[in-house]
Amino acid sequence: MDYMPGPSDSDLLPFRDTAPPIFDSMFQEQLELLLKWRRDVRRFRRDPIDEELIAHMLDLAQLSPSVGNSQPWRWVRVETPALRAKIRENFETCNAKALADFDESRATAYAKLKLEGLDAAPLQLAVFCDGATTQGHGLGHRSMPEMLSYSVAGMLAILWLCARSQGLGMGWVSILDPAQVARTLEVPPSWQLVAYLCIGWPVEDHLDPELERHHWQERQGDSRRVIVK
Repeated sequence: MDYMPGPSDSDLLPFRDTAPPIFDSMFQEQLELLLKWRRDVRRFRRDPIDEELIAHMLDLAQLSPSVGNSQPWRWVRVETPALRAKIRENFETCNAKALADFDESRATAYAKLKLEGLDAAPLQLAVFCDGATTQGHGLGHRSMPEMLSYSVAGMLAILWLCARSQGLGMGWVSILDPAQVARTLEVPPSWQLVAYLCIGWPVEDHLDPELERHHWQERQGDSRRVIVK
């Protein structure tokens, strides 16, 4: 298990005096493709990921916005088989409870879903929010402390796109007891689990989300649903 700090301010100095780029229509089309092809991946090959690529993705994720520039995300890289086995046990316990909550027809559909990639993903990251961080001096989240965890969620969206741009898949395992994960990984008390990520080379790529393909839920992506007042 390794704690993974991000780059310091000095690492970002080369960007500060750079003229803003012009994002042309070709770039915009490529960005749209990236957004469309970003998927929650659960089926991975076991091939390892180059360490330089992992570091590069995490460095890019560090460019994400955060409330008060607090950068409250904390990464724990889970490598040891014993710890991974405990995470899997956690998942299996929570998954069984979730299955029991559905009626018979929906439970049957749920049981057929592939909901995690814990056995094959070469890279597994537990991502926490440090609620006691002093970076940012409390700016912007005194009245809304949840902004710290929202900042972590925003970083995860950036990381997801960075991974996909490199051909990697990422899956967010949410069927876990977060307090148990924190105890398993022995993190500081101020750290709250936001995500457990499985990252690796996908077995296959699909434009349609897996939950759509297996008829669990259709995407409701209509901008006209916005309420105007």
